[in-house]
Amino acid sequence: MFNKFFYNLRNANIPVTLLEYLTLLKAVKLGLSEYKVNKFYYLARTCLVKDERNLDKFDLVFAKSFEGIEYYLDHQDSILDIPAEWLRSVAERVMTAEEMAKVKKRGGFEKLIEELQKRLNEQEKRHEGGNKWIGTGGTSPFGADGFNPEGIRIGQNTSHHRRALKVWDKRQYRDLDGGVEIGTRNMKLALRRLRNFARRGTPTELNLQQTIFNTARNGGLLDIEMQPERRNTIKVLILFDIGGSMDYHIKTCEELFSASKNEFKHLEYYYFHNCVYERLWRDNNRRHVNSSRTWDIIHTYGSDYKLIFVGDATMSPYEISYPGGSVEHWNDEPGKVWLKRFLDTYQNSIWLNPVPINYWDTTPTIREIRRAMGGRMFPLTIEGLDDGMRELNH
Repeated sequence: MFNKFFYNLRNANIPVTLLEYLTLLKAVKLGLSEYKVNKFYYLARTCLVKDERNLDKFDLVFAKSFEGIEYYLDHQDSILDIPAEWLRSVAERVMTAEEMAKVKKRGGFEKLIEELQKRLNEQEKRHEGGNKWIGTGGTSPFGADGFNPEGIRIGQNTSHHRRALKVWDKRQYRDLDGGVEIGTRNMKLALRRLRNFARRGTPTELNLQQTIFNTARNGGLLDIEMQPERRNTIKVLILFDIGGSMDYHIKTCEELFSASKNEFKHLEYYYFHNCVYERLWRDNNRRHVNSSRTWDIIHTYGSDYKLIFVGDATMSPYEISYPGGSVEHWNDEPGKVWLKRFLDTYQNSIWLNPVPINYWDTTPTIREIRRAMGGRMFPLTIEGLDDGMRELNH
């Protein structure tokens, strides 16, 4: 059984080594899991998972490998502490009048929860099928993968009949999965790969080590040594695509902007629409009256800046390849010409794309922008941002 678990983890691309697996087996042999499933879960997770981004994958593999082992039995009291008013409010939204009548026939939600507690106390083993015990594939009101209009789902992560009132299984680490879109906290963690610390500027911070050394050298006479604050000296220029199809990605871009402002002391940003042309702007509401010449921006910020484009690269092919292709104004030069000027100036540059990577090959302009970037286009996910920061560090 454990061998199957080990191979399932490897097949899910969770980097589990043979030594870690043997460590888990030794811990089980020593009785550290106390032969309880929930304790074995935490023991296995501690031994086998080294990166928080793999926690959600681990939960899914664990559920698949040990399907039918009812670890929730150790938590009966906590999982049943659900207010009846909450159940009623959910039921009114998801259940038909006929289904509500069947619940009332059983004595209401209070009776349903009372019955669940009773059967949890009585049942001692896994059960499949049938209409009474808590298990899988039956018509009991409690369990997974079965059918009952008054059901409570236990141990199942999707609803096959969309009838259950509550999913007890918790995927608490879903947001840490490397392939999901990211929030501000996870963005900050990924952006921290792009760091180069140095002490420059006015001495404002106590150098404790040197102060102790100086004082000892002076025979106990206090000699304070100050030093500049340690800061991330990386300089970043971010260009955001805004408007049109990017409206669907506003939240993600706002989170990236917020994380970048907190992480980088030297941060400059501008907006463009679809593709970069001869002018960029900082205030989208005033872009037609208050914008900056792109040549001025290229000449203002030196080649030591790291350049990040953020956009879905989804537009008409004319906007990239032809003069006058812009949908907003007449551009004398194609977008690809301006893109090349940026890439010639900033050797360290990447493109972050919020569009899922499986759609890239079906969109011609994404393929063209990616080709122009020399393949340095990354999805706006945890893994994608992490890979992008590694690329900028080269």
